[in-house]
Order: sequence, then C-alpha cells, then structure tokens
Amino acid sequence: MGEIGSLFSEQKIQMHFATHTSIEPVWLTENMVLLGEIPRYFDFEGKEAIGTVERNGEESDDFVIDDTALAYRSPNGLVIIVGCAHSGICNIVEYAKQVCGDERIIDIIGGFHLQNPSKEQMEQTVEYMKGLRLPIMHPCHCTDFSSKVALSRAASVQEVGVGLRLQYE
Repeated sequence: MGEIGSLFSEQKIQMHFATHTSIEPVWLTENMVLLGEIPRYFDFEGKEAIGTVERNGEESDDFVIDDTALAYRSPNGLVIIVGCAHSGICNIVEYAKQVCGDERIIDIIGGFHLQNPSKEQMEQTVEYMKGLRLPIMHPCHCTDFSSKVALSRAASVQEVGVGLRLQYE
C-alpha cells in the first residue's frame, strides 16, 4: 500500500493560505457545494483500503474517509465532479442528491475508482447508474476501459481530455 495526500503539511500550507476544513458540506456559491465527507450507503464500493494513514501516532488502513466531491446545481439537475471517488461513485452521487435536494443527475465527471472492480461492484454500479437515467457521463482516470464499456449500458459515456469544455444550462 502506498501513501496519498498532500506533499505539504497543513502547517506549511497555513503559512501561505487561509485554510478551512470541514466534514460537513460547504456551499461555495449559491449553486456549487463541496460535499465534505461522503457517507457509505452501499456495501459494494468504498470498502477496500487504498493505503495506510497515521493518526495519533498509530498507523491503520486508509479508507479515505475524507474523500469528497463537488456538486453543481443547474436548472436541469446536478453535475457531480469527482476526484478519484475512493468512497465509491454511487455513494458520492447519493450524497450529492441528499445535500442538494435534487434527484436529477445530468452528468458525472471524474475518476470513478473503477480500475479492475469486482464483478459484483461493476454490476451493482451499472444498475445504480441505470436508475439515475442520466443522459451522459464523463468517467476518466481510475476507470478502466472495461468499466467504461459496462457504464455505457447506463448512459452515454464520453471521453475526457485536456481542453474539454462543458457547458450546462
């Protein structure tokens, strides 16, 4: 297992920037929210440690409990922007719907943490995505080709690349 996270300590960052930490959602604008810690709703994802973490001098498995994402509330529904989705893409979507009070999802963009997932995880993720009835999704890093093919049974899967511009109205 490896290490993830910032190369700089919190103290070093605070020497140059004002920081604000929160496990709760933080509304950045009227329509954009940083979700805070993502609850685990589904037992088929977000259950494998991706490394180790040291807390209070003790090392333990890292389940990335501080994983987060952004949700943009457009007039037509939510756009969910994820990093690596270590907490599980379905968990993130479910929490975004709860925080924003909107069941409509129009796009999900980012790494879906579906690099060689188990058959069970992939099947249940596809079924969940089908239930969303979203028109399009943009899975990128941490999502292998087989997972993108499987996800295409739930919505149109579009590639993400440098310079991609998306507009939501």
